[in-house]
Amino acid sequence: MGLLSDPNRRRALTNLLTRLNAPICVMCYLAGVMWFMGLAFEPFTLRTYMSENAMGSTMVEEHFPAGERALATSREFAAHKKKVGGMPVDWLVKTMESRGLEVFTQTFTRKLPFPDEDKERYMVRGTNVYGILRAPRASRTEALVLSAPCSQGNANNQAVGLLLGLAQYFRSQVYWAKDIIFLVNEHDLIGMQAWLEGYHHTNTTGGDWSPLQGRGGSIQAALSLELSSDVITSLDLVLEGLNGQLPNLDLANLFHAFCQKIGVLCTIQGKLQRNDWESTSGYVHSAQTMMLMVLKQASGRPWGDHGLFLRYHIEAATIRGINSFRQYKTDATTIGRLLEGMYRKLNNLLERLHQSYFFYLMPALTRFVSIGYYMPAFGLLAVILLLRALDLWVQLGASAPGTEDGLAEREQPPSSPGALSILTPVVISHMTGVALYCLPIMSQEMAVQHFPVSETEAVVLTAIAIYTAGLAMPHNTHRLLQGEGTEQGWRVLKLVALLYLAVLLGCTALINFSLGFILALSLVPIAAFITPHRPKALSAAIMVLLSPGCTLLYCVVIFQELQETPVSLQEGWMLFLSVISQGILDHSLYGSLVYPLMALLIYPCWLLLWNILFWK
Repeated sequence: MGLLSDPNRRRALTNLLTRLNAPICVMCYLAGVMWFMGLAFEPFTLRTYMSENAMGSTMVEEHFPAGERALATSREFAAHKKKVGGMPVDWLVKTMESRGLEVFTQTFTRKLPFPDEDKERYMVRGTNVYGILRAPRASRTEALVLSAPCSQGNANNQAVGLLLGLAQYFRSQVYWAKDIIFLVNEHDLIGMQAWLEGYHHTNTTGGDWSPLQGRGGSIQAALSLELSSDVITSLDLVLEGLNGQLPNLDLANLFHAFCQKIGVLCTIQGKLQRNDWESTSGYVHSAQTMMLMVLKQASGRPWGDHGLFLRYHIEAATIRGINSFRQYKTDATTIGRLLEGMYRKLNNLLERLHQSYFFYLMPALTRFVSIGYYMPAFGLLAVILLLRALDLWVQLGASAPGTEDGLAEREQPPSSPGALSILTPVVISHMTGVALYCLPIMSQEMAVQHFPVSETEAVVLTAIAIYTAGLAMPHNTHRLLQGEGTEQGWRVLKLVALLYLAVLLGCTALINFSLGFILALSLVPIAAFITPHRPKALSAAIMVLLSPGCTLLYCVVIFQELQETPVSLQEGWMLFLSVISQGILDHSLYGSLVYPLMALLIYPCWLLLWNILFWK
């Protein structure tokens, strides 16, 4: 308290803070980046372990024998699918009933806000078929789900065949204490969304579906199976769900434990684990795996049918079979034994998975980074905004220096900025954000009538046009204001923008760390050091290169590089446009929050910083 009450000490602290503010901010930024990159280094990660006592992999024996029969069923399913030109509903109902399940169907219809050119669909109509194996040893208050999407062409036929084979085998066992629901959903995520909404009596996305005629107990866990070949080389575990949600870490640990027990190669992000952690190549490999997870999580989209279960607090993951050039092959019987073991362990649970982590990053299946390790990297970036805001606050509150003769006279205080000069850019920037959020879909019909573009192109190009038009905001702001802005005016506006951005990024990182960290990497430098007194051309170029739109473009290119599928400049641009359209669709169809966050909050905040650069 003496430090703050003594004027001399307070003045010394103020001078120190003002003089060293920029170096401290630079050091915090570099430390945050280095901290994040160091998370992939083996000494800074934790070895995975099973927190749930009831899920030890050595406590059950797997006896599934019917892999060849499941493949025969998959070929029969493929023939009927080709015959009817879609999902063979009648055949699936008959087959499930013959295996002793209670079989039900659900029809659904969904009109997309604009055509999905990637999957060539606009008006989606389909049917979900599911069968329930009732628990013979319990009161049927809990359930597990095994799903397989009915995909177009020859994709995923083997998954449906294996699902039906497991249903027949599970029916002959008497130890099930939970209902097991075998679900074949049409139109991938759209069908899964309709089924989940029908099961839980909700309708959050405006879909049209028929009510479910049969239900099991409260769903405790779910697995989605994707297999498109008779044999595979490895099983890839997909964890990233809607809005960056992740399942309980014990579910990933259970998958890895059974893969190790049965002898199946397992991967995450499509990459095998390496043992040379201490070498440079080993670190690069784990860093690439972790960054792939960060980019997928930051996208906010569900990367498998499991991603929609997480919204209902159901622990779920997708198991995807990969058939690559490796000579090591795994047959359907082995995969069936793995799934049997996992479901037997999930069947033993007395409560939902909750003892392990829900917030983590995984550089490998045997290593993870907990929230306590990766949050300091974001904190080092966020503290820069608070330091710069504190510096501005001190400058705004500092008194003018005394006169040369030592008298305590004060100069006339500079004119304070009017509320209108601060509120006008804030209001205009958020109105631009509202236009970016609403107009692309609302104006697509008008754009198609006046320009030779498709509906999807109209939506994407309208969004880009509004985004670009926002660069003229400083000119429009000054036209509304009379006279020139004061020196204190831009300082007050920047103080508001810094605090606004700090709260926004902090809340984002709590929900989706990856998205918050990526945005902080690009926005924090310009928010900290932008002023009207810097060279306009160079500063404007840097701000555009670090804007949210360009950050999205960089993420698309980096993602392709990490997946070892580099793209040319033209291909990268087309992928960028596709990502924008998919982001808007994901928000409309499934409730992804990334697009409204970027349009309504992040972009307006960036426009405030842009307005500060051109402050008159």
